[in-house]
Amino acid sequence: MNLITTIMFIAIALSAILAIVSFWLPLILPDQEKVSPYECGFDPLGSARLPFSMRFFLVAILFLLFDLEIALLLPLPWGDQLPYPLTSFFWAALLLLLLTLGLVYEWIQGGLEWAE
Repeated sequence: MNLITTIMFIAIALSAILAIVSFWLPLILPDQEKVSPYECGFDPLGSARLPFSMRFFLVAILFLLFDLEIALLLPLPWGDQLPYPLTSFFWAALLLLLLTLGLVYEWIQGGLEWAE
């Protein structure tokens, strides 16, 4: 057998084994949390008109904001190869400064405190 055939055989065998294990493994011990359709912590059988926690919403928005920050700063290492690399570093530093000031403002206002 040549090298390509061996690699294809290993890849197909590994994929089949992982697929079989992924279908078989979750069926071993199903419990109430695994068979529940919701993973957010809310009671799925209760009323849908319950008041929503504003602090939970604020923390979720802050998480999305800082997740977006990482996505915006991801191409920063390639900024070295631009004709003017200091421009990309300036905008990245400005973005980090703006986000840091926003985080300090939220911290001072008490928006990051989960319990009172």
